Amino acid sequence: MNGSMHHEITLIFLVFSFLIPSAFCDRFTIAALFNGRGSDEELAFKYAVQWRNIYSSEDTHYNINIQNVSHNDIFSASNTVCDITKSERGIIAIFGPETLKTSAITQSICKKLEIPHIQTTWQPSINYPPLISLSFYPAADLLAEGFATIVRHTNWKSYAIIYQHDEALIRLQGILKIPDVGDNPVTVRQLDPGSDHRAMFKGLKESGVQKIILDCDTDQILNILQQAKDVQLLSFSTSYLLTSLDAHTLDYSVLDTTANITFVRLFDPLSENLGRNIDSWKVGESRSGRHIDVEPYTVHTEAVLMIDAVNLLIETVNHLHKTEKISPRSMSCDESDTWEGGYRIAAYMKEHKMASPLTGPIGFDEFGRRVNFTLHVVELNADRVVKATWSPANGTRLNITISATERRQLMLKSLQKQKIIVSTKIVNPYFMYRNKSHSSEDTRSKYEGYVVDLIERISEELNFTYEFIISDANGNYDENSQTWNGVIGDVVSGTAQLGICDLTVTHQRRKYADFSNHFMTLGISILYKKPTPGEANIFAFMGPLAEDVWMYTATAYLGVSVLLYLVARMAPGDWENPHPCDENPEELENIWDLGNCMWLTMGSIMTQGCDILPKGISSRMAVSMWWFFSLLMTSSYTANLAAYLSKERMGPQINSLDDLVSQSKIKFGTMINGTTYQFFKTSNYTKYQQAWLKMSNFKPSTFVKTNTEGVRKVLNKNQDYAFFMESSSMEYEIQKYKCELKQIGGLLDSKGYGIAMPIDAPYRGEINEAILQFQESGYLQTLKDKWWKEFNEGASTCEEEESGPSDGSLTLANVGGVFLVLGIGVLISFLISLVEFLWNVRNISVEEHISYWEALAIELKFAVNFWVTKKAVKAEVRDSSRSREPSETRSIAEKVLQGAGSFLHLDSIFDRMSVGRTE
Repeated sequence: MNGSMHHEITLIFLVFSFLIPSAFCDRFTIAALFNGRGSDEELAFKYAVQWRNIYSSEDTHYNINIQNVSHNDIFSASNTVCDITKSERGIIAIFGPETLKTSAITQSICKKLEIPHIQTTWQPSINYPPLISLSFYPAADLLAEGFATIVRHTNWKSYAIIYQHDEALIRLQGILKIPDVGDNPVTVRQLDPGSDHRAMFKGLKESGVQKIILDCDTDQILNILQQAKDVQLLSFSTSYLLTSLDAHTLDYSVLDTTANITFVRLFDPLSENLGRNIDSWKVGESRSGRHIDVEPYTVHTEAVLMIDAVNLLIETVNHLHKTEKISPRSMSCDESDTWEGGYRIAAYMKEHKMASPLTGPIGFDEFGRRVNFTLHVVELNADRVVKATWSPANGTRLNITISATERRQLMLKSLQKQKIIVSTKIVNPYFMYRNKSHSSEDTRSKYEGYVVDLIERISEELNFTYEFIISDANGNYDENSQTWNGVIGDVVSGTAQLGICDLTVTHQRRKYADFSNHFMTLGISILYKKPTPGEANIFAFMGPLAEDVWMYTATAYLGVSVLLYLVARMAPGDWENPHPCDENPEELENIWDLGNCMWLTMGSIMTQGCDILPKGISSRMAVSMWWFFSLLMTSSYTANLAAYLSKERMGPQINSLDDLVSQSKIKFGTMINGTTYQFFKTSNYTKYQQAWLKMSNFKPSTFVKTNTEGVRKVLNKNQDYAFFMESSSMEYEIQKYKCELKQIGGLLDSKGYGIAMPIDAPYRGEINEAILQFQESGYLQTLKDKWWKEFNEGASTCEEEESGPSDGSLTLANVGGVFLVLGIGVLISFLISLVEFLWNVRNISVEEHISYWEALAIELKFAVNFWVTKKAVKAEVRDSSRSREPSETRSIAEKVLQGAGSFLHLDSIFDRMSVGRTE
């Protein structure tokens, strides 16, 4: 009802303004040139003058003279201006026209005649305008500075500038001069004359551009953005800054996009004063039977500037007319005549301050360039919220109009409007197909793993939905095509808004994508297999010497024993007097029979010595050489035995990168084209360069395609291979194959895994905040323990298998053969003693003329009396009647033993036995 009443009042005033013109008012004429009929600027000019006539209490009245001229017809425009100045007596100012060519000739004529020339359209300001001209459109260089300030505060690391006309480079000169763009230079592209720009947008998308500054005609914006959407360059992760001050007039709902579109405007569409002006347009046009569809959000900037320009001109003339009458007159372009009031009006307009201009504070420099204005930075997807303002007085500072909390709420609201695409790859334990045995997990998803749980927790924290897409690699850069593949490629191209897996944050990747805070810290280390225990070998004590050495040693023992026996028999010094008291013995004795020779050589090699020693020079020489041989062999065996038996306890033969590089037996490598591969390839550190040189020269190549393949090569028992990989993945593999794998040395570097996202993604801060919160609460460590230990198949089994001795002591399997040799040797000695015992029993039975079993009983009875330490020379026999004659016993014994003969020197034994019996 209020709106209807307002329209009626406005109509009444308009009727009176046309039907009852005051005859007592001083009349002035304001001329305006337009390049087309029915534009917003023309309506604004016409009804702004009428509004001032209606509501003004001054004794002045203003007429309008509207002319339409061709866009590029300079001659026609000049004739039109000259006709106006010549025919109109009361011309006080000329507005327009819009185009640069026709505006320049109009300005030139106004300068000659000294008539104020007022412009409301953009001017390049390459040369300073004449003092008689005023431009209400912001000065080009200051407007460029404002755009540059906005871009600086967006913190965009990389962006593209797309422009349509060459004059746009003047508006964008401030952005082009922004320093410190780092490794992401600004990409500048001009729109082709044709209407299809999809190829250009596709190229930008493939190169990773996600931030675009677009300068084009306002009526082309939607068409160009639609083409960007056709190549998927208008997604949630992309951002656009539109430089057109009329970008607010468009309906972006037809794009149905979640992209972050930002534009700039000079006025507040919600202004009541602007609403009243637009209502006057509608009422005035309806009087003439025309209907116009203009709203505050669709009115053009030049139209609003026109309202302010008309109001300032009329206020100026009214004030000046009170103090000194303004008397305009007709003038001819062909004469040298000038109007004396023109500079007076222009100078006063530069100094006068209007109360409430629609386009904010208005100020001019001495040349009439507008140097005071306010740019409102508006974000479309935040429901046209003004998030910042800028004016030339701010310099490089942007006035933020919303708080950090409001900004975060707006971002989250935008984030929650769409489904986030998350790119990842299949790799244990980060992202895997669901194991049905994990029945306690959420069965709604067919995936599980560290990444799944982390993204789920982040989505719960920020309240957004997501969907996984699977890639085949982390992301490698192709120098030829200058594109990325894998997870990074999905993020760079805009296919995915997030990328997460075992994705290392590197300098090269940060050029094309942003990363969150590290959710896992790690470094490069060496993976190697633990020493594999061999089969149980109770004869391991024989390992220090080869089989042929054992054989040669045994042969040498027997050979030297026989040789010593022969040498001793030939050496005169080894024949001794058996009775030292007899100085002239009839015979000499040689103690070096074969048994004593073997005893001497055995005692020497056992390092125990012997109670008898040779006395001949040759025999001593032979024994000395045997001692020398025994010393070296025994020492060598002892040293090798210690090393051999402790070999399995020593662990791997490498303990650091230095050990690995300095040896040639164990080969090593990395995953080809991965971050570890690039680390060694690009490192300037000498040690790492040496490692890279050896790796790259191995034939066949030791590089692998995946970490899984590298782990399999390490586990291969048929080759010695070490694998460089990131410690987090290594921890998982060690837990999985705990009995077989081991980390060697410390970390070679320090880095981390992060969540990839497009450069300058608006949600980066929220992702970082969520990860930081998870770190402080311990959730990330809990999540790692879950997937590295609890759900790591094989980890618990290996822990059980490792329950054996862990102090490095030798087990029975290592030295069991020594016990076996001891047992066998003792058993053989016992059997020999048993044979000797039985043989002795037989001798007793023969000598004492008793039965064998009686002699056996007597000897056994004596043997078991352990407390008896002395033994009689002859056995005690109770019944001697059963004994045989001594002569018979002696003959039987001699017959039995005679076979051994001279080889064992038993003849001397029988002689001594005979002598003993005779005595």
